[in-house]
Amino acid sequence: MDVSKLAGNVNPAAPVHSTRIRVGRSIDGFGLSPGITQEQRLKVESLFKSACKKFPGKLAGSYYPLLGMEESVRQQLVDDHFLFMSGDANLRISGMERDWPEGRGIFHNDDKTFLVWVNEEDQFRIISMEKGGDVKGVFTRLVEGIKAVGDSVKEESGKDFMLDEKYGYVHSCPSNLGTGMRASVHIDLPGWTSHGVDKLRARCEELALQPRGTRGESGGQTGCTYDISNKHRLGYSEVQLVQTMIDGVNTLYKEDLEFQAAQKAAAPKKE
Repeated sequence: MDVSKLAGNVNPAAPVHSTRIRVGRSIDGFGLSPGITQEQRLKVESLFKSACKKFPGKLAGSYYPLLGMEESVRQQLVDDHFLFMSGDANLRISGMERDWPEGRGIFHNDDKTFLVWVNEEDQFRIISMEKGGDVKGVFTRLVEGIKAVGDSVKEESGKDFMLDEKYGYVHSCPSNLGTGMRASVHIDLPGWTSHGVDKLRARCEELALQPRGTRGESGGQTGCTYDISNKHRLGYSEVQLVQTMIDGVNTLYKEDLEFQAAQKAAAPKKE
């Protein structure tokens, strides 16, 4: 993943609230979440507990196991919107929540811009995030974080991430095969909202983007703020997918301003 190949960034004038890029990773030789044994899950957590102590510089931080978590820690993670919860019907029916919450936990760096979820849907969800629209900066940190996790796990266990020559990085959900990457921003699009949410969805399809509400995949839409991300995972490089998101968001923002101007011009004049 060569960050230098990215061209430009999201327009700094765009009303972007936050940027988040994540990937999933699995350790070669361990079962995926639907079939992983209790012993393997605990081994993954143990490996990560040791590995995360070696993270360098601004990636350094602390690991918080879900089992036995103090209420003050739990509430802080909730307030920071970091905590993943049990209860997802799809995860439950597929067996991914067996032995909950044993063997699960959350790591974040001191700046709260780099996170790793351990043994949620995937063995690892590696996440880079921050306020604002510096997508290139968030991607740079993610690339550094993926390397830190991979190198540290390799040092601890001698094992690499699970990688298939044809299908890319292997995940519990087939929709994440390939890069396993979702690069997203939360952005205000009032012009598009007035123009029509269905039309925004169709435009995102043309731009290889996926629009969601800010409450997540099934949480619905509120106001004029949208979660805009790359649509594809498989068949493209990580750099290509981030570039697609940057270019698409800039296009949507430009068009949003045009819609706002047209809507203002068409509004009845006040006497």
